[in-house]
Amino acid sequence: MNIRKAEISDSKYIAPILLLAMEDIIYKFIAKKDYAAAKDFLEYFASRENNQYSYQNCFVAEENNEIIGVVNIYNGSDIEALRAPIVDYVQKNYNPEFNPEFETRAGEFYIDSLGVNPNHQGKGIGSKILRFLIDEYVHKNQQTLGLLVEEDNPLAKSLYLKLGFEIVGEKTLVGKKLEHLQISHK
Repeated sequence: MNIRKAEISDSKYIAPILLLAMEDIIYKFIAKKDYAAAKDFLEYFASRENNQYSYQNCFVAEENNEIIGVVNIYNGSDIEALRAPIVDYVQKNYNPEFNPEFETRAGEFYIDSLGVNPNHQGKGIGSKILRFLIDEYVHKNQQTLGLLVEEDNPLAKSLYLKLGFEIVGEKTLVGKKLEHLQISHK
């Protein structure tokens, strides 16, 4: 398996895999539970630059020329600028009241979403992607990585803790209570 920076041509593969990790949140963004509309929404932003879901902020895991995993990560200090085009689009097209909380802030590179193709789940691909990010950001560049985990996802939480993440607080995002975890260079 190879992990590499995503390219614009990967956008149509990025959207459905990221959607696995954030379906409920995107449904809240677009104010309807519609898989096709949610996938189109994510693909629209994945294929464009300078927004939080852009291919520019993704790494892909490939095996046999197939994208089997995707992670969306960016500098927390950029959240306002990266979120602005999404808020604008959602307010114009779906929900004029849309104004979600910022899930990250300066001081961490934020793992927004990580998804693995269902045909490849259970093979440790998510763990390999996380180890890649820890090596790249924490060990090589001495940065802090952060992420949010749902309280009702104990398997993911135990994986993050096993990899060295520590609970640093709680956040609420579109009505969901989440735990904030970070890992830093020691």
